[in-house]
Amino acid sequence: MSSRRSRQSGTSRITDDQIIELVSKLRQFVPEIRNRRSDKVPASKVLQETCNYIRSLHREVDDLSQRLSQLLATIDADSEEASIIRSLIAQ
Repeated sequence: MSSRRSRQSGTSRITDDQIIELVSKLRQFVPEIRNRRSDKVPASKVLQETCNYIRSLHREVDDLSQRLSQLLATIDADSEEASIIRSLIAQ
């Protein structure tokens, strides 16, 4: 049990200033918040909108990946189009 306590005491805690800085940065990057008066949006709303935005980006990436895979399956594997798609996927 003492080792557990020492690990906990050794972990760094997030300060209020760090949270404020993070929320401020997130306000700049999340379109749903950036287009509003960000000084009136509470931190909890900023974090929720950020999570929603990340989920949305994940869905878009998954959809694009699926569409590219389907496109690759329908074209000649040695074609220039297939080469371009493979280079896009590799990036």
